[in-house]
Amino acid sequence: MLAGLGRAVRGGWQAGTAARGRRDGCRPPSAPQVWLWRHAGAWRGREGAPYSTLVPSDEVTINYRHGLPVITLTLPTRSERCQFTVKPVVTTVGAFLQDVQREDKGIERVEVFATDGNKVSDATLMEVLLMNNFKLVINNTAYSVSPPVKDKLSSEHATEMEDIKSLVHRLFVALHLEDHQIRKERELLQKLDHLKEELLPLEQMKARIMDSADVKTSRLLWVGLALMSTQGGALAWLTWWVYSWDIMEPVTYFITYGSAMAFYAYFVLTKQDYIYPDVKDRQFLHYFYRKSKSQHFNVERYNKLKEDLAEAEESLRRLRQPLHLRLPIQEINDKD
Repeated sequence: MLAGLGRAVRGGWQAGTAARGRRDGCRPPSAPQVWLWRHAGAWRGREGAPYSTLVPSDEVTINYRHGLPVITLTLPTRSERCQFTVKPVVTTVGAFLQDVQREDKGIERVEVFATDGNKVSDATLMEVLLMNNFKLVINNTAYSVSPPVKDKLSSEHATEMEDIKSLVHRLFVALHLEDHQIRKERELLQKLDHLKEELLPLEQMKARIMDSADVKTSRLLWVGLALMSTQGGALAWLTWWVYSWDIMEPVTYFITYGSAMAFYAYFVLTKQDYIYPDVKDRQFLHYFYRKSKSQHFNVERYNKLKEDLAEAEESLRRLRQPLHLRLPIQEINDKD
């Protein structure tokens, strides 16, 4: 009895709605309205939940024009139909939603949900979204969208399209490669001139600092030789003229042991063996950096400019290679 009463109530409601629709000049709804209920971060369809209405799918249409999908929808504020052409491989869902909000400032919220109620991420590509049906929620209205099935290209047609793309690419390269090479070469030459102008004063200052550091290093080496000669002469004088070898032998032993301790201490402090060329280079760098600091020579900026110069020269060398320019080697040599 309750089931019959329910059917009578629903039948009376549908009949009354149809009658009102005929009196108002509007078509009666073909299906009862479905409401959306937000629960646990997802949209779930429920009947009677006062949150949003599900609009028929013809309100949002998708057509392919010139190979690109065109999404047509009604803007809620101006009640106007607006078309959005998207690039499926490049455009994301978030970018499309931003375009919709930018077109109608009255849109406070616009989201995309899958048919199972899960929200679609803004980072999802439109190409992936258009593979299946989805729901577009604008403010409090949910639109059910059914993308058309795009015809797949046959293998022969796909091969033909790839051949056409390859031909267009080769034509573009043949028409614009020379201009691009000349423009790029001019840019690199200007960059080289600019870097050389900046490096010129730094090179002059560096040459003066290196000369000063080399003089000081050579002077230190000669001082070390003089001290060793003085030490040998003093030991010989004490051995043969002042004392005997029996007295000087322990002295020379401790001098030798002290030298070994000094060499070991050098290794502990520098983590390097006491090799004369390495010691000379280390002392030269010590004098060089100390002189650079006093002369306000920016070593880091100098190194950065040298690296940029080497990179520009290498780029120019690769640009002038015969394989890149498609010219004989003799013409390249004449050009250089």
